[in-house]
Amino acid sequence: MRYDQLAQNALRGVVREALRKVEKTGSLPGDHHFYIAFNTRHPGVDIGERLSARYPREMTIVIQHQFWNLAVHDDHFRVNLNFDHVPETLIVPFSAVKGFLDPAVQFGLQFEVVAAEAAPAADGKPAKPAKPARPVTKGKAPSAAAPQNAAPPADDAAAGEPPETPNVVSLDAFRKK
Repeated sequence: MRYDQLAQNALRGVVREALRKVEKTGSLPGDHHFYIAFNTRHPGVDIGERLSARYPREMTIVIQHQFWNLAVHDDHFRVNLNFDHVPETLIVPFSAVKGFLDPAVQFGLQFEVVAAEAAPAADGKPAKPAKPARPVTKGKAPSAAAPQNAAPPADDAAAGEPPETPNVVSLDAFRKK
């Protein structure tokens, strides 16, 4: 049993359900907004050639005021955002999500992204697990909120920096070493 993967899938369900609530209402309540970091090379990610060239490994999007056509499915979500005043459609599998942060309530999650080559082999033997996510140090925002190749926030989508001490759940804390 790969409990680490089961736990990650369950926590990705939190991201999926948060997005579903926004999909139903068409907006986020109060000061809520989401930073979603994801692996741009992950199978199923579709961000267009211009954004792929600009963010070859990872990018962070902000879901706040200006987003359109949010559609949440069991295994992925689709959303339209503006980048430099150019509308783009993004399709992101939940398995590509590396981090989720809602600074309004200081809630964040970090995930391991299993690369396509790390998936179980055809013979059924489990592959080596992906490299663990980087730990979050107290007093700093999680790496998901500001990854190395972070996208600039969608037009008018960012309302400042995330709070200094978000509550981030790290699965490594529950792993037997």
